[in-house]
Amino acid sequence: MRSGLGVKAARIAIVVGVFAAWEALSRTGLVNPRLLPSASDTLSMLGELLQRASVRKDLAVTGSEVLAAFALAVPFGALIGYFIAEKRYFADVVKPLLFFAFSIPKSIFLPMFILVFGVGFAQKVGFGFFSTIFIVIMSTTTAVESVKVEHLTVARSYGATPMQTAFRVYLPSMLPVLLEALRISMIFNLTGIILAEMYASRDGIGHQIATWGESFQMKQLLAGVLLIAAIAITFNELVRWVETRCSHWRT
Repeated sequence: MRSGLGVKAARIAIVVGVFAAWEALSRTGLVNPRLLPSASDTLSMLGELLQRASVRKDLAVTGSEVLAAFALAVPFGALIGYFIAEKRYFADVVKPLLFFAFSIPKSIFLPMFILVFGVGFAQKVGFGFFSTIFIVIMSTTTAVESVKVEHLTVARSYGATPMQTAFRVYLPSMLPVLLEALRISMIFNLTGIILAEMYASRDGIGHQIATWGESFQMKQLLAGVLLIAAIAITFNELVRWVETRCSHWRT
């Protein structure tokens, strides 16, 4: 208990220290305030932005794109990953190609998505899907391979149907690994959507951040960055909380 409280206190102290150093650098003039507005001014601007209807609308647009891409990439990638893990020959053929595709920066394909889908919802969701699916496939493959063979043998020897095996053996064994993969997948997904919005978009919070940067509105820019960071951290901690609740399934 004490160790856990100490870790949390240390994390809070680090965050407070970073914001204090940020504030000091701007207020003392060590860094030009036009380039780095103070932390207090940035937080004040963040509160102001959240009151603007246009910003809330852009957040809603980005949220819908992120959720759509995530809802498509996770089940589709999970099915492919499961099939790869279950078919040894197919895995030997496809796995190296997957790692090769994963190593390629996805941003270089963004102009192709713009040419195919145009500038709009489909383009951003498609690129978010593309940025996410490879990590989902590889994570699912690893999760399936982590299921112990003896558990499957016992289930099948008792006459478990494929559906029962999937929900009572595979899912409990895979869930902790999959939840960890979901956190990583959302990072790729959110990054892909924001990048697509910054590159070519008419709306979305990424478009707003790009506009603020181009017009040298540093307070708005940094406030937007803090907003995106807060959203990512919130989702990460939510999945982490679910992961701790499922920790008893680790074998």
